[in-house]
Amino acid sequence: MKPFMDADFLLQTDTAKTLYHEAAEKMPIFDYHNHLNPQEILEDRQMENLTRVWLGGDHYKWRAMRAMGFSEDLITGNADDYDKYLAFAETIENAIGNPLYHWTHLELQRYFGITTPLSRAAAKEIWDETNAKLQTKEFTVRNLILDQHVSHLCTTDDPADDLHCHLALQKEDFACRVLPSFRPDRAVHLEKPDFPEYVEKLAAAAGRTIASAEDMVRALSCRLDFFLSAGCVVSDHSLEGCFYVPCTAAEANDVFENRMNGGALTEKELGMYKGFLLTNLGRLYHKHNIAMQLHIKALRNNSKRMFRALGADTGFDSMNDFAFAPMLGAFLNDMDEDDALSKTVLYSLNPGDNPMLASMAGNFAAPGIRSKVQFGTAWWFNDHKYGMESQLATLSSIGMLSTFIGMLTDSRSFLSFPRHEYFRRILCNQIGNWVENGEYPANLEFLKEMVENISYNNAVSYFL
Repeated sequence: MKPFMDADFLLQTDTAKTLYHEAAEKMPIFDYHNHLNPQEILEDRQMENLTRVWLGGDHYKWRAMRAMGFSEDLITGNADDYDKYLAFAETIENAIGNPLYHWTHLELQRYFGITTPLSRAAAKEIWDETNAKLQTKEFTVRNLILDQHVSHLCTTDDPADDLHCHLALQKEDFACRVLPSFRPDRAVHLEKPDFPEYVEKLAAAAGRTIASAEDMVRALSCRLDFFLSAGCVVSDHSLEGCFYVPCTAAEANDVFENRMNGGALTEKELGMYKGFLLTNLGRLYHKHNIAMQLHIKALRNNSKRMFRALGADTGFDSMNDFAFAPMLGAFLNDMDEDDALSKTVLYSLNPGDNPMLASMAGNFAAPGIRSKVQFGTAWWFNDHKYGMESQLATLSSIGMLSTFIGMLTDSRSFLSFPRHEYFRRILCNQIGNWVENGEYPANLEFLKEMVENISYNNAVSYFL
């Protein structure tokens, strides 16, 4: 029996151990997609206790606690922080096979040096030890980031944001570069109830009138210029349902006008406006050499009762299931036709799309860019051991694993960076198994360089 989550956790072979400990383990972190709060980084927030740093805004954990039958008061409500923590401790003790179990214990080990498994019985001891450390200067938000050798992190930001935190951080001597990501979902999803209000907000931020789809593109272009001045290197889009139907500018303008006048839109009309906006944005990303991330197939806010009570991003989303390969191919080709396709990262929340995405990525290449279109890492409901192994196996079978840009956290927690370690261990184990099975030569120096590239260097080359 192997020890519980020891130094060789998830590393099954000697080759895997060598690759991880002598290469991947020492690499910095480029976290190119997360939902961290830049205000808390600017303020260098000191977390009050383990509940605040673990459970504040983390819907992964909230879903698990609901599955255990805990009341909402102990999850997102006003219960005492210690009572919430006890409920989470009991949840984790029962979370066998869930990535939360591994992530939680990696965080206890890496940040606090605690190897005791979290349980109801051990909860008080762990609570006291972690909270004592959280009150020291070594455990402020910035030091939590630096502790894991994070060189870059890209937050998720609306085009109307003023980015005052990012601009202020640029002026400070903080070793990690905190960069904004351009996330124009509210401008794209015109079916949302608050779309007209958002148009006004964006118009005010851009300092121009938005009376058409073409005006929307111009306003977003203006805001993108501002984001670039704040260091933006990547955009991000959530694509849900029909997102591309070819149309003219006049047709897109008609759809926009109909929506602003309160008219009902068909699925085709939604796809026309979205396709017009997305292809124009994609061309802007290509012009400015920033990457476009496409996150596809989230089915959001399934429990309308809980959406009304708690709002979005609170743990009531799931995988969607619809065919989109022809639409995605046509969308990418629209920009590629005149060589205006930006670097693009493709993700699907449904792992059934993995082979399609891996093969789609290979359709669009460019000299001098290693895997211009990337099959992105296992995302959200897939960022567990099985999901990562499946994504790596699919990518290596259909594409080029050696050019992969690696892991991200997609997290709201400042303790989440050991998820990169989790990925790197799985990566090294996968390669180690191929080597020791005689499927690839044991050229360890070459393989060390490869895992260093996948762990960090490829992302630096791709985004910067």
